[in-house]
Amino acid sequence: MAKKPLGKDKDGIQKVMRAGDYFGDALGQFSLNAISGLVGQLTYFYTDKVGLAAGAVGTAFLIVKILDAFTDLIMGNIVDHTPAGKERYRPWLLRMAVPAAVMIVLLFTVPTSISSTAQLVYMFVTNFLLTAVIYTAICIPYGSLMVVRTASQQERGYMGTWRAGAGYVAGMIIAVAIIPITNMLGGDQMAWIKFSVVLAVLTLIFLLICYKTGRETNPAEEAGTVPPDAEEAIPFFKAIVNLFHNRYWVIVLVLGLAANITYGLANSAGTYYAKWIYGNDNLVGIQGAVGLIPTVLGFALVGPLTKFLGVTKTLRVSFFIGMAANVLRLINPYDFVYNTVLGCFSSFANIPMMCLLGVLTAMAIDYNEYKFSNRMLATSQSASGFGSKVGSGLGTSMVAWCLAIAAYNPDAATASPATVQAIFTFNIYVPLALFALMFVLSILFDLEKRLPAIHEEIAKRKSAR
Repeated sequence: MAKKPLGKDKDGIQKVMRAGDYFGDALGQFSLNAISGLVGQLTYFYTDKVGLAAGAVGTAFLIVKILDAFTDLIMGNIVDHTPAGKERYRPWLLRMAVPAAVMIVLLFTVPTSISSTAQLVYMFVTNFLLTAVIYTAICIPYGSLMVVRTASQQERGYMGTWRAGAGYVAGMIIAVAIIPITNMLGGDQMAWIKFSVVLAVLTLIFLLICYKTGRETNPAEEAGTVPPDAEEAIPFFKAIVNLFHNRYWVIVLVLGLAANITYGLANSAGTYYAKWIYGNDNLVGIQGAVGLIPTVLGFALVGPLTKFLGVTKTLRVSFFIGMAANVLRLINPYDFVYNTVLGCFSSFANIPMMCLLGVLTAMAIDYNEYKFSNRMLATSQSASGFGSKVGSGLGTSMVAWCLAIAAYNPDAATASPATVQAIFTFNIYVPLALFALMFVLSILFDLEKRLPAIHEEIAKRKSAR
């Protein structure tokens, strides 16, 4: 039975995506967030389960993330220089599926019979291989697929929402389940290994499905509404210089940096807050479960809000909500119910950015075509990924550094005053400052209202050529 033809979006651009396409595409984000979510839990695992020093762990994580960020640039250059006529993006999902599953398990198999220095080396190598090599080889091509899959901003927005939803499910599985389940399995290193095996199998299956359902063409290119995919690659350093002359791309870069510091903190900080401020680390699972309510609500409202307010105004509203929630937490940071409720507002405030950062990046890439007559697609994604990787690394490392400054002792009966203030810093003070920064940047991003005229100008140039 033939499928019903798809219509055009509100801007007159041909639609190419169906529900199955969105679902299969989103499974790639589930896999990526499963990896990043596990990495976010490693600070707690290494300090409280393996026994490594918090300061050493934090420093090692940051070094990995800085190296990781540079591999993003290398990967973007590799992808952009794929010979014309060959698939540039989708094959990497297939190539990296098995290595990703294997390395997820190896993260937690830290040998216990070796010295602390050797354990740190093992931690560094496994994290580097997973995040700087395998994750990057998936993330850069996967992020680029959004641009070549469809020219419709509406469909890109839907793709972003589906991706964010799948990614958040992966994150919530880890946030809600990993501590209670590993504690139920014994709370030791082997319990964490068992959990990682299950997640590794899911990651493998989902990457293969994403590869199977993906495509790299869209009919809108044939209609001349977007530039052809097979454009001439430009030298790497020239591309980087061009990107930094695109003010909108720079704003997206900083937004991604700030957002990923927030995500890195959220992935790493909550367990310490539950353990030392509330007195029970299992409460992090309850908070995660309650957090599903604003999460579902956020995903349900992003579409209508974006349609009514537009992308950037939706982000401004969400960032303001995040600022207000963290200010109110300062009134009583010790009460579990009070902070859990306000945490719901913070969770809601993060959802639009999860959904729409890729859309902002796509807008900045469209502006590349207008300003430089070249999208520099993968290089744009990889350079944005540079900020994202450094951001998540800073978020994770910030937790460890604050604990190290406070002389954190995981075996203490109660938290010292310095430890309490460190936990408040990476749970409340820093997120508050980051929401304020993102609010200001969203005001400066005025590209959305300029896009119709920009697309019209690009079409004229193509017609003239």
